[in-house]
Amino acid sequence: MSNKRTKNQEQILKLINNNSEEMSAQNLHFQIQQHGLRIGLATVYRTLKLLKIEGEIQERVTPDGESFYSTINSVYHHYHHLNCVNCGKSYPMNICPLSQKITDWCHSQKFKVYYHTLEFFGLCAACQDQDIASECLSAN
Repeated sequence: MSNKRTKNQEQILKLINNNSEEMSAQNLHFQIQQHGLRIGLATVYRTLKLLKIEGEIQERVTPDGESFYSTINSVYHHYHHLNCVNCGKSYPMNICPLSQKITDWCHSQKFKVYYHTLEFFGLCAACQDQDIASECLSAN
């Protein structure tokens, strides 16, 4: 993997590293424009793919198929989520039930992990309440 990057790639990585929230490619492109930089959306997508392959960033895909990117080196890098399939909200988990097991197994396989994701899909409390309410109404 080459660490020699173009100026545009460096700018994109810098924006991701300076942001504590995960970002979509479109949001990243908007921020690039807000900084007065002239980088096309296609370049953003290509750079995100490259940075992911190099292990600099991670990608999280939401239930509706949208990708969000964040730096692996940030305090917030280790994301797992509870995703509501009804309203689309995503709730980050502050624990990783598999972290040590994954580390041990990968070490035994001599495999270098850049990141992993764990996603749960179901109904949030608000959608469960709506679901129960609609069941009660339809029963009458």
